[in-house]
Amino acid sequence: MAQTAKSKVQARARRTRASLAKKSRGRLRLSVFRSGKNISAQIIDDVKGVTIASASSIEADMRDKLKKGSDVKAASEVGKVLAERAKKAGVTEVAFDRGGYIFHGRVKALAEAAREGGLKF
Repeated sequence: MAQTAKSKVQARARRTRASLAKKSRGRLRLSVFRSGKNISAQIIDDVKGVTIASASSIEADMRDKLKKGSDVKAASEVGKVLAERAKKAGVTEVAFDRGGYIFHGRVKALAEAAREGGLKF
């Protein structure tokens, strides 16, 4: 059976989340989603099944600020905004869930901006 690109990403995402579940020690999860046109991230409490904070390049104020929603600049801006919203919600430590994406480019830029904003992971 030939695997499609989508099924490979989904398999990597499952593997990443399984690893996070073992190592997270009850921390909230910072989950990243990247598409061809946008990037978004959210902090999730898996125990309660609730999203604590979220940010996306689709938001109106982000669209005004950014030329494109799918570049490294947009990703770092989303990371900064997410870190600010997490601080307001009282979150400082998270487990970074890159999903099925490789940790480079936009995903790495978002993570570094969130770290600079005060999130620890």
